[in-house]
Amino acid sequence: MDPQQVRLTVNGEEHTVACEPDTPLLDVLRHDLGLAGPRFGCGIGLCGACFVLVDGQARSSCDLAATAAEGSQVTTVEGLAAGGKLHPVQQAFIDEQAAQCGYCISGMVVSAAALLASTPSPTAGQVAEALDGNLCRCGSHGRIVRAVLRASGQEGE
Repeated sequence: MDPQQVRLTVNGEEHTVACEPDTPLLDVLRHDLGLAGPRFGCGIGLCGACFVLVDGQARSSCDLAATAAEGSQVTTVEGLAAGGKLHPVQQAFIDEQAAQCGYCISGMVVSAAALLASTPSPTAGQVAEALDGNLCRCGSHGRIVRAVLRASGQEGE
């Protein structure tokens, strides 16, 4: 296959990259745009390490072709912070010390941000359900749920 020009809007900036039609969005984000937040985990969209927001919805970027993201707004964990200020979920993850190894955290933060955008005051059960597609091998799930609740303004619940 011949490379084609793909126009992507990532973290509010327009980019044009040359890639094969089936190149995963994750590869373009990491290798062409230099964004290290989305990480390769499983390669089949089951672990959440590569999650990004596509038009506000948490999506795996390892099994989504870059060409399929054309015309969409893609936001990585790097794009959640605005004006030098961390997103409330990012700050809450720090405050709750929710990361151990940190490998899954960018995907967790992206999923949590998507949840809070649609459900500003979720229950712990809703948080757990929203993060069901994100795997954490360190066992930090309790702190991660607390961090998301903190970001929603429900500290200590």
